[in-house]
Amino acid sequence: MQRQNNPFADLERMFERMTDQFDDAAEWWTEEGRPGTGVRPAADVVDHADEIVVTVDVPGFTSEEVDIRVSDRTLRVEADHSETAEEHDGDYVRRERHHATATRSLRLPAEVDPDAASATLTNGVLTVTLPKSEAEETRRIDID
Repeated sequence: MQRQNNPFADLERMFERMTDQFDDAAEWWTEEGRPGTGVRPAADVVDHADEIVVTVDVPGFTSEEVDIRVSDRTLRVEADHSETAEEHDGDYVRRERHHATATRSLRLPAEVDPDAASATLTNGVLTVTLPKSEAEETRRIDID
C-alpha cells in the first residue's frame, strides 16, 4: 500500500520544533525565576503499519511516577520524582537528588486508539505502543 504525501507535513514539523523550543524554555525556568530541574527526555517514534511505538528515556523514575496521556494526536509523558529524606547520623555535605521532573510532548503521525494503548517501563526506558485507529473512509454526501 502506497502512502499519500501530507502537503502539510513540513508545516507540522515546523510547529513541532517550535513547541519543543517553547517547552525547553519553560522547563529551564521555574516560577521563582531560577533554573529548574526539569529535563526533556530523548524519544523515538516509529510508525508501523498498524501501530505507533514511542520510546522515551526516563532513567531514575518508577512506573508510579510517570504519567502518560494521549489527546489530539499528541502523546504527553510527564515524570515527577522526589527523594525522601534519609535517616542518618550525619549532616549533608552535598544534596543533589531531591527532586526531578521530565516532560515530553510528541505529535503522533496518525490517529491512535488510546483505549487499546499499552506501556512498559524497563531499565529507565518507557515504551508506549499505540494501535492506530481506523481512519474514516471518505464518503460522498449528497446535497438535497
